[in-house]
Amino acid sequence: MRPDQLDLITTVDAPALAPDGRRLVVGTARTDLATDGYTGQLWVVTTDGSAPPRRLTRGYRDAAARLSPDGSMVAFLRSPAPGGDPSESSAPQLALIPLDGGEARLLTDRRLGVGGFNWSPDARWIVFASADPETGRYGTVSGVGPAQEDPRRVTGPDHRMDGRGYTADQPSCLFEIEVPDPDGEPVFPARGRMADAAGRSPLVPPARRLTGRDRESTDPVYAADSRHVFFTTTPATGFGRDLRRAVAVVESRADETTETAETAETAETAETAQGQTHDAGPIRLVAGGTAVPCGFHSPCASRNGEWLYLLGEELGESGLDFVAANAAVFAVPARAAMHEATVGWERPAPAVVPRRLTDPETMDCSGGPLHPSGQDNVLALAEARGQTVLVWMSHHGQPEVLVEQPGEIVGASEAGGTLTVSYTTEDSPGRVGVQQRGAGLVEVFDPNRSWLAEQRLAGGREREYGQPSVHGWVFVPPGPGPHPVILNIHGGPYAQYTWSWFDETQVLVAAGYAVVMCNPRGSNGYGAAHGAALRGRFGTVDRQDILGFLEGALAEFGPAGTGELDGDRLGVQGGSYGGFMTAWITAHDHRFTAAIVERGYLDPVSALGSSDIGWFFSPQYMGSSPEDLYRQSPLHHVDQVDTPTLVMHSEQDLRCPLEHAQRYYHALWSRGVESELVVFPGEGHELSRSGTPWHRRARFEHILRWWDRHLAR
Repeated sequence: MRPDQLDLITTVDAPALAPDGRRLVVGTARTDLATDGYTGQLWVVTTDGSAPPRRLTRGYRDAAARLSPDGSMVAFLRSPAPGGDPSESSAPQLALIPLDGGEARLLTDRRLGVGGFNWSPDARWIVFASADPETGRYGTVSGVGPAQEDPRRVTGPDHRMDGRGYTADQPSCLFEIEVPDPDGEPVFPARGRMADAAGRSPLVPPARRLTGRDRESTDPVYAADSRHVFFTTTPATGFGRDLRRAVAVVESRADETTETAETAETAETAETAQGQTHDAGPIRLVAGGTAVPCGFHSPCASRNGEWLYLLGEELGESGLDFVAANAAVFAVPARAAMHEATVGWERPAPAVVPRRLTDPETMDCSGGPLHPSGQDNVLALAEARGQTVLVWMSHHGQPEVLVEQPGEIVGASEAGGTLTVSYTTEDSPGRVGVQQRGAGLVEVFDPNRSWLAEQRLAGGREREYGQPSVHGWVFVPPGPGPHPVILNIHGGPYAQYTWSWFDETQVLVAAGYAVVMCNPRGSNGYGAAHGAALRGRFGTVDRQDILGFLEGALAEFGPAGTGELDGDRLGVQGGSYGGFMTAWITAHDHRFTAAIVERGYLDPVSALGSSDIGWFFSPQYMGSSPEDLYRQSPLHHVDQVDTPTLVMHSEQDLRCPLEHAQRYYHALWSRGVESELVVFPGEGHELSRSGTPWHRRARFEHILRWWDRHLAR
């Protein structure tokens, strides 16, 4: 594919299956170069293929469908098109539409939008998470822009997040809204915060606040009684000094009396006060806490109400030991979690101590949220050897892989004896399939089929090279060789290349470049020991594995093998940790013709204070002494680089701040090394995956320009 074909790629999100298992709803999304945004709608698909897919919504960006328990209504998130009225929120809002079709109705008008949400089992309520801005920030006061806001006071290390900005002044809180009568009057968001004489908006359904602003609250899910809400939170007051998360529970309607906006003492802003009541019960700790060496999150209630499933990681006594901390699935008796959990954050009651169901040493269940299955079982997504597989288990454990194929499972839903999954493959960025128990996966929806049928897609050749064995892929362009070779290194480092469609590989191969990519020690999907092998020695065993895999590919496909790869025209590129490794390799190995260092973690010393994760990432991975950090710093070794290097970075990157790239580029330039610095304004660390479409296209154009200059004959 070419860079100008970015807006043809359509992805799919997690499917939502109707209770009878006969229909599903799934959201699609694609880049839109015309609006420089992302657009997509919801589709209804029959699971037996008896009817063609039907588009359910026609908004600019509709996603994250959730069907009501009776299957009649679809709640989803709707985002407006870019460039609208600046006085109105451009963030996603909660909306509702009948499954059989009709007019979609907006239910919220949150200034910073709505995040995760879920239906109550009785279909009367929806609980949602929403960032709650501090008074005077983020447009909550007319005429006060970012430059006029009060100064921020920071008291802990965790205060910013890439892609979000400052966090303590916009914590995520939980709210509950009553589902309006589908046959009643339409609901529209209030324009200009219209209100009646009492200060309430007559156009926005009243929302009930469930949690305060002192802790983050996300991932809400109802218990079977439709009154208790389980959720993920931070056990330390404010924004903490470790990585622990906890699962807690709150009774959403502990006091059914109504409190008006004027008497709501906990309302933080005029916006949050409008139409909201504050009568939830006390928050109780279910799993985690400040004295527990684990982090718990992503609660999932079984349909029969008996079990609460969680994801959790062992984080050590410090709460920071995250390296290769694979997520495991845990189970807690739901009734005990609702009624016997403790008030406070030290330790949960013994009656609700979670029981681990999967082995984190061999299985990493961090591929996505949990999904209920049957009456008391659960589905999990596990990372495994270049794949994301779907795993089923009961509260006794005994995990069983249900769907495993080359690619990644994106989401799953099970009902009425039918299992549906959304997934990617090496030849499609998004499909939906259905699987009956004991049968294979049958595709029922592929929004990319028509345009991909006209492409000559590159297929990867799976290989293992080196000692110890390193797993990866070699992509070779069609036509006679030898082709120039690009060694591509993934980020993380605790991440993995997979079988799935990768637009970057397709663009490079279409331009005539062979691509070599692998999962060295430090990657996930190969067990905890494999992932932890980098601790304290970045640039050692990982460099050995990466270069060993490249040498294996050149031996098989190079001049002494099939002759398809040109061993004299070698490029190396990578982003984030891949940018670190690219800079590290070119300082220690001079075989490469040119290099691209993108959004690199290039100075672990300065990252201690400038990166949103540097305060724990550098010490945990590299050590805390200055000698350890300098020893593993590409900037400390830049005087050994003589490889022509393109440095690319995003202006608003908080994960690997721009100064890393600026200092690295200046060090190359001042020594006379051929180099360029390309900076993308307004973008963060996720540019290559979710940046604006025009910048993503420009990124590809700069990459191809650089390689064409140095590798093309």
